[in-house]
Amino acid sequence: QVQLVESGGGLVQPGGSLRLSCVASGNFFGINLMGWYRQRPGKQREFLATITNDGRTNYADSAKGQFTISRDNAKKTEFLQMKTLKTEDTAVYYCYAIAVLRPGGPTFQYWGQGTQVTVSS
Repeated sequence: QVQLVESGGGLVQPGGSLRLSCVASGNFFGINLMGWYRQRPGKQREFLATITNDGRTNYADSAKGQFTISRDNAKKTEFLQMKTLKTEDTAVYYCYAIAVLRPGGPTFQYWGQGTQVTVSS
């Protein structure tokens, strides 16, 4: 199984920046893909970005230029650097991973509990 724990959320003023982290732990063989989603108040969860284990990234159009995803495979950690934050970026941000528990085995999808980001003056 894989446990994902996010950190780095909090209150930030409009125009500010935050860096979210997500650490994976547990008993697994590898993590093929990690990503970030968010859920704004009253909205459905939305895709932001993913990154493969060899560093290939994919972004939602809404995230391009404002959010940057990265990962440290050795530390089993991914990051989401967010800049020029706006009030509409207020949301719970979720870490996401697709992992393989054993060599040649199937993949499974995991989610973190989320970290709150509030953009307000």
